Amino acid sequence: MTPELHSYGPHRSQTAELSLPGGLGPHSVVVLIHGGCWRRRYDRRLMDALAVDLAGRGFAAWNCEYRRVGAGGGWPETGADVAAAIDALAGLDAPLDLRRVAAVGHSAGGHLALWAAGRDDARVPLTAVVGQAAVSDLDAAAAQGVCGGMVERLLGGAPGEVPDRYAAASPARRLPLRVPALLVHGDRDDTVPAAMSRDFAAAAGCDLAELAGDGHYEHLEPGSRAWATVVEWLERH
Repeated sequence: MTPELHSYGPHRSQTAELSLPGGLGPHSVVVLIHGGCWRRRYDRRLMDALAVDLAGRGFAAWNCEYRRVGAGGGWPETGADVAAAIDALAGLDAPLDLRRVAAVGHSAGGHLALWAAGRDDARVPLTAVVGQAAVSDLDAAAAQGVCGGMVERLLGGAPGEVPDRYAAASPARRLPLRVPALLVHGDRDDTVPAAMSRDFAAAAGCDLAELAGDGHYEHLEPGSRAWATVVEWLERH
């Protein structure tokens, strides 16, 4: 089925595509949140192949766009868009099972997925979350130069300058998690250190799959071991 484009707000980036599987439903939903260091030049096309794969496995895929840095984004706007995109599922005329809504985010999208799992005002609460090479600790990411200064651009400063924003936006500051979670990380990732997922999983008590020999981008390939790990976990949750 051809994905259907929906708007959840007036900005050109406030859109999401719904890919439905065959059958009458209702279908469990997987919200896809792309990465790209929150930069304007990366968009939801990064997750297109995963959306197709999920629909072929019987999931409804909700592939979200959001305002990025340089395109109306920053904090809290970027987070507010992800929250609004997820909540917009409640208004769709589609056979969706909103009792089973998982989020899967890659890299910076992993940050946003983990953050969204901690919302206490959600119209559509997440029931599971997966971080693929997730930027799960914004304080550590800023200190380590992850994404080349984009953490500071997203939040408007360093941790010592805008501490309240880091407290509100960093998943590592918002523990415990409210839902089951899986972190998948390659031990050869040279964009987001695998140690970040190790530390987060230890603090959160969530599932961790650290994959020997994998880097940062295998997560986006439907035929990869990294993606198979995600799908197997989703099917159990």
